[in-house]
Amino acid sequence: MPRLVLIVEDSEPCAETLQIALESLPGLETRVMHSVRAAIAALRDTGNNVVALVTDLNIHRTPALNAPGVAPDGFDLIRQLRSEPQFARLPILLISGDSDPRLPARAIEHGANAFFAKPYSPSAVRRTLEQLLCSQG
Repeated sequence: MPRLVLIVEDSEPCAETLQIALESLPGLETRVMHSVRAAIAALRDTGNNVVALVTDLNIHRTPALNAPGVAPDGFDLIRQLRSEPQFARLPILLISGDSDPRLPARAIEHGANAFFAKPYSPSAVRRTLEQLLCSQG
């Protein structure tokens, strides 16, 4: 069974760019999710062999998990996953087009393994993911 990387991104061009970059790694497949809810459902599906997650910070297509009318973000997704033991070590890469200089530190504080500002280098994302997967054995 191929190893699966979930991409949580509501911009089709960004999602496609990430798919092309990440699927160049041997044995990896990607699946794009357009919402936090869809990503969590896919992660909890025991039939999936999810080995990593790449998520945008700003995901605008769905209401938050428990707060109607409030859009979730990548931090919400990371918090949810890190609170569950089975996802405590899942490699998570966060990307964002926001210009806040505090975002890289906040991303790490929230549990991301790496942060990339848009526009990012798809090859840098691929290299970082490859390093994280290799370090897990």
